[in-house]
Amino acid sequence: MADTSTSASGTPPEGESRRDFLLYAASAVGVAGTALAVWPLIHSMNPAADTLALSSTEVDLSSIAVGQAITVTWRGKPVFIRHRTDEEIEAARKVDLAELRDPETDDKRVKKAEWLILVGICTHLGCIPMGQKASDPKGEYGGWFCPCHGSAYDTSGRIRKGPAPLNLAVPTYTFLTDTSVRIG
Repeated sequence: MADTSTSASGTPPEGESRRDFLLYAASAVGVAGTALAVWPLIHSMNPAADTLALSSTEVDLSSIAVGQAITVTWRGKPVFIRHRTDEEIEAARKVDLAELRDPETDDKRVKKAEWLILVGICTHLGCIPMGQKASDPKGEYGGWFCPCHGSAYDTSGRIRKGPAPLNLAVPTYTFLTDTSVRIG
């Protein structure tokens, strides 16, 4: 019977070191194979390319005249961009906050006084308020009017009348230049 303990120098016999190497190599290949098999599953949980493309929208503001409003789409939602007149800005700043259901100053809702950027979805039931076109009814406060249930918003997008509980939401946005903005 052969002695399989250690040799006189204290090193293991040749068979045990080869067995250890094969065990480590097989384990490494198994771990790499598992990682390669699981990666597609993990990667499939990332947002799709078309979703990532919608995560931000850049808008050129140079063609929007004073008093004009446009609607763009961001994350599948309408976003109202209004180039406010001096009268609209003054009317928004004059409002007594005690009269508001959802008190918020005009300065907190805009980064540049002449540009108002809002998510165009009524906070009552998700309708799209009227007031973007020159011919649309803007309600008593000169902003937007939701004909479904009568919510009226002022020139800063704050709820003034009707069942809507909150102001029109202000999306995250950054001015890239004086004439362009990135929403999202």
